[in-house]
Amino acid sequence: MTLDPETLQQVVARTLGHYHARAEAFWEGTRHHDVGQNIDALLRHIRAVPPFTILDFGCGPGRDLQSFVERGHRPIGLEGAPALAEMARAHSGCEVWQQDFLHLDLPASHFDGVFANASLFHVPRQELPRVLGQLQAALKPGGVLFSSNPRGDNQESVGGERYGAYYDLTTWRDYLTAAGFAELEHYYRPPGLPRDQQPWLASVWRTGARPTHTSAAAG
Repeated sequence: MTLDPETLQQVVARTLGHYHARAEAFWEGTRHHDVGQNIDALLRHIRAVPPFTILDFGCGPGRDLQSFVERGHRPIGLEGAPALAEMARAHSGCEVWQQDFLHLDLPASHFDGVFANASLFHVPRQELPRVLGQLQAALKPGGVLFSSNPRGDNQESVGGERYGAYYDLTTWRDYLTAAGFAELEHYYRPPGLPRDQQPWLASVWRTGARPTHTSAAAG
């Protein structure tokens, strides 16, 4: 579906409002989640000399910013919900940019890696090609993008308190390839469970491929 500009703004505002109003509960509910597998997947593919400059895209209250700092890297957070952005600064001591996905302002060729853990599925489907293009432009040549999203059958959830888009692997590949990324690996989470008990699709991508245009990316 294609959302008109007013509806698009409302969808994003409603999603951010949900997280802003529940910031403390979100922190308490996620602060002990172990995403070390995802952090390792990003870091092992970066070719630069450490410490790496990393954008935590949709950093929430700052749990993973702390992890990157502890590993000796230089993370910067990006978060649209004001309360979560403030918490991320307090918890991590890192620079955190308060930006929503419709109004990104990213420096060109600045980051060695982008860590998009449970965030890109909140980008409205019609805006995803633009956002992926902006992330690619913000990465240094050969930089790496990690994403983890709840998987599905390419449906959108527009109603309710949060927007979500739930892709299968084939469609997600189409979007990333169209944006100029080359796949490095993918896996399902949580590890060690049957596939029907692994709701998360994680994937790792390198910049540098020539962008294409596919029907999926056209929305």
